[in-house]
Amino acid sequence: MSFVSRARSSVFVVALFAASASFAHAGTSGTAFQMAVAENTATDTSIAEFYSQNGFDPVWTGDTSEHKARRAALIRALSTADMHGLPGARFDAPALITLMQEARSTRDLGRVEAELSRVFVKYANKLQFGATSPAQIDSGLVRTVERRSADEHLQRLVAGGGEQYFQELMPQSRQYRALMKQKKVLETLIEKGGWGETVPIAKLERGDTGGNVIKLRNRLVAMGYLRPTASPEYDDALLTAVQAFQTAHGLEPDGVAGQGTITEINRPVSERLKSVYVALERERWLPKERGDRHILVNQADFSAKIVDDGLVTFETRAVIGKNTHDRRSPEFSDEMEHMVINPSWYVPRSIITKEYLPKLQANPNAVGHIQITDRGGRQVNRGAVDFTQFTARNFPFSMRQPPSKSNALGLVKFMFPNKYNIYLHDTPQKSLFAREVRAFSHGCIRLAQPFEFAYALLAKQEEDPKAFFHRVLNTGKETKVDLDSPVPVHLIYRTAYIGPKGEVQYRRDVYDRDRKIWEALQKAGVALPDVQG
Repeated sequence: MSFVSRARSSVFVVALFAASASFAHAGTSGTAFQMAVAENTATDTSIAEFYSQNGFDPVWTGDTSEHKARRAALIRALSTADMHGLPGARFDAPALITLMQEARSTRDLGRVEAELSRVFVKYANKLQFGATSPAQIDSGLVRTVERRSADEHLQRLVAGGGEQYFQELMPQSRQYRALMKQKKVLETLIEKGGWGETVPIAKLERGDTGGNVIKLRNRLVAMGYLRPTASPEYDDALLTAVQAFQTAHGLEPDGVAGQGTITEINRPVSERLKSVYVALERERWLPKERGDRHILVNQADFSAKIVDDGLVTFETRAVIGKNTHDRRSPEFSDEMEHMVINPSWYVPRSIITKEYLPKLQANPNAVGHIQITDRGGRQVNRGAVDFTQFTARNFPFSMRQPPSKSNALGLVKFMFPNKYNIYLHDTPQKSLFAREVRAFSHGCIRLAQPFEFAYALLAKQEEDPKAFFHRVLNTGKETKVDLDSPVPVHLIYRTAYIGPKGEVQYRRDVYDRDRKIWEALQKAGVALPDVQG
């Protein structure tokens, strides 16, 4: 917490206890309090339901130590909401304190009681589940966020002893706590003026000297990638620092400061801070229970990982959907249930009508490696069909590519059945994994090491997972292999995250989603510190 936040919180709590005296004077007995609570919760049925079932007992405005503790915990939370990247001003803690201080009658207390509950529920939902709604921001954000009802929040607050429930509201993940720390670091940097002078866009490499090299060196020193030095030469130390920066930003670590690398080096602290704010919001959207073992696909990082008890036990490069409106990989969570070894590729309807039908109309023998089948699954004789008579709407056939090494899905696919028809799979196009930006698919996630991924998954149920996998593979037959225990899969998109050793990682916003989320956060009242660097 910053000095300003601590000072503000202290002032608020002092004022809060001053307000408590008026509560004790006013009292909460009689039907006037009940009527005031009922009147002021009439537009919120969930809060009204809680008080009706609770016999209109006060949650906040009583004079017991529990009531005082809840009031103090609420004001502390509201006054430091900006620590979480939430819109602190929208909760207006000073106005609540003024409302409490001015309470003189029993009806006043009923009004205060209702308002404190309303603001508490608003704060609780935003901290626990996010300040924005993903589905309203971008069509690729198909993640479902189920918020708790006001009644449930208030019931848990009363049962949980107040302060404890406030602590439980925020995401409990290590990633969330690490991002909060990085947020503080960046805000402090902004107060101090940022990372200094930017570097002119020019290719710099080992052996170069001059003013631009000095500017590059100074920038990397300010960022913490290099010890302070005044050398004007692009020496081994500077090369190593550039490589470290490139690795931490998802760039090819060749040690050459070209246009792409310098562009990332020149990004201001405020831009990185926005990425952290967005990452905190995305973390609030994720399921609270990730799974002791789960699969994490970070689209912005082009990677797929298996995580066991918080530790990454397997990682591979990935290819994600192409950056076009109909191919971007969506973000959601599901459960992987099985894998298919030697899979057939059942061509999606969109690919059939948009890509293959025009080719068949021009040449019935086009895409000969794909079988055309009728509704009964029987192969169709191409020579007997006039493809020109069909359109995308009335094309009556399906298309299937049989198992083979050249199959579009490669030799294995990993299934978590979902309405978006997204899954993880092998691919014959291995060269794409050498690219820095790997957005080429129709939406599914391609893996660079699919066999090793399969071994890792099967290790929980097979004594020799590699031998088992290849025994099935060598049959050449399409075979479904169930996972004894389904594994949660989280398709995420993080341009800012903290690595396993505490290293800060940033990635480019390839789908432009972070920008949209930041704009939504701004509309919700979130703002960067006043002093920009």
